[in-house]
Amino acid sequence: MILVTVTKTKGSVPREAGTWMVIAGDGIIGTLGGGNVEFQAISYAKNFGDTSEKTKRFALGPSLGQCCGGVMDLSFERINESQLTLLQANLDMACKPIALFGGGHVGRAIVNVLAPLPYRVTWVDSRDEIFPSDVPPKVVCEHSDPVQSAVASLASGSAVLIMSFSHAEDLEIVQQCLKRYREQNDLPFIGLIGSKTKWATFKNRLRERGFTDAELAQVTCPIGVSGISGKEPEVIAVAVAAQLLQKLYTL
Repeated sequence: MILVTVTKTKGSVPREAGTWMVIAGDGIIGTLGGGNVEFQAISYAKNFGDTSEKTKRFALGPSLGQCCGGVMDLSFERINESQLTLLQANLDMACKPIALFGGGHVGRAIVNVLAPLPYRVTWVDSRDEIFPSDVPPKVVCEHSDPVQSAVASLASGSAVLIMSFSHAEDLEIVQQCLKRYREQNDLPFIGLIGSKTKWATFKNRLRERGFTDAELAQVTCPIGVSGISGKEPEVIAVAVAAQLLQKLYTL
């Protein structure tokens, strides 16, 4: 197996420094961004030997049939299975944490959409046997009753998505998230599914429980990028995932 790593870039390039790809026989894990530069890197890796250069520079210009104009420096290294396992584990740990409350139709759709994206999901519900038997590798299912008690143990920096089967549960989860925000300020995104009317009702109840307008402003409701009107679970999931990706580098 040959590990190909982007070590340095200049100008317009398809992937950033640190991106890696592994060529193992006829299989490929990861991507450098596609195009002819990746094709050339794969070809070089397949013929990589003890006397081969361990670094190569690729200019994304006419010689590669690409017009990006940038430059990518790539390193080539032979690795074994244990090194590959460590690479993949480190990649998973670098993913942003998300806490998803609700195992219903929208929750399931969101889990499926997030599966290939750079997130680790803690999926929480108060109901027994609500989770499917097969979940993506970066998803951990957690039964919690009462469901809001799970907020205290969430990983620091978690983005929270709230969509339980019950508005009463949703309200309690939001309250616990705001309490944690007040005490620790480590939940950078609190998203609640629902209408503007639902959120107006929640705000009134939360004000009665002592929360300020500044604290309530930390909650995003409705969730999802604007301009997408469909209400099908899969459509909502795409809109929510897009919103999270917009915030990926600020969380």
